[in-house]
Amino acid sequence: MASDTPETDLETGPAEAAGRVVEIWTDGGCKPNPGPGGWAAILRFGEVEKELSGYDAATTNNRMELTAACMALEALKRPCTVRLHTDSEYVRNGISRWIHGWVRNNWRNAAKDPVANHELWQRLLAAARPHKVEWLWVRGHAGDPMNERADQLATAARQSGG
Repeated sequence: MASDTPETDLETGPAEAAGRVVEIWTDGGCKPNPGPGGWAAILRFGEVEKELSGYDAATTNNRMELTAACMALEALKRPCTVRLHTDSEYVRNGISRWIHGWVRNNWRNAAKDPVANHELWQRLLAAARPHKVEWLWVRGHAGDPMNERADQLATAARQSGG
């Protein structure tokens, strides 16, 4: 996917310099929940696209949604402006609303219980830190072509078993 020109390469050149952003669509799930799961991410910078996907033999939907976002952001080699599309309200609300309180409360939620999946939330926070990320929610299975494609990739990863 790499090219010789920074303006079309996800791995070089900050997106702001070209006046463009990296668009990312993520999805994850498992069947049954909990059970075997898959995750996927599609990264687009200009005309260049990169697809990522993976499998976990024993997981949950929420863990796969978080993993997809982590893997997508970790794939970026330099600080970027990012528009990350997710159909997971858990991911979007967690990273944009709830995480500040969790960090302040030493990874405890409002009920003072340990935050579920806190290690993945910490990973996502670290992965997002060098970037300017806009977290966008899209309704799943509602005809958004890129969300549907991410869902297909995640499902294929889950069904293939890795």
